[in-house]
Amino acid sequence: MNCLSKYSLVFTLLVAVFGCQTKPDSKTIIIVDKARIESEVIGKNVQLVDVRTPEEYDAGHIDNAVNYNIIDSETFLKQIEDLNKETPVYLYCKMGGRSNRAAELLKGKGFVKIYDYSGGYNDWVSK
Repeated sequence: MNCLSKYSLVFTLLVAVFGCQTKPDSKTIIIVDKARIESEVIGKNVQLVDVRTPEEYDAGHIDNAVNYNIIDSETFLKQIEDLNKETPVYLYCKMGGRSNRAAELLKGKGFVKIYDYSGGYNDWVSK
């Protein structure tokens, strides 16, 4: 086997191995903590969504969050149409369960960068 044939074989093998791998999912849910919310969200123009009930929201919320109640799923799905799918969306609830469910819904609707504050409002108000 001549040198050119060896290089052709190596090149073919590399293409076969690396060319057929699937690309990672571009729609990502990233779990964030209080420090990240403080540094990337507070006082900034971001899409921050509180997915708790209106009563919970009225009792206190983080920064300039909008309230899209995940429990009312029909209305929630209509409300998220107002969000930019290409811009990061930060979600939170009371402790992380509802925001996780909301994150999965956003992912299914084609949102690209979803940040889930897993500690939620309870973590936010704790010292």
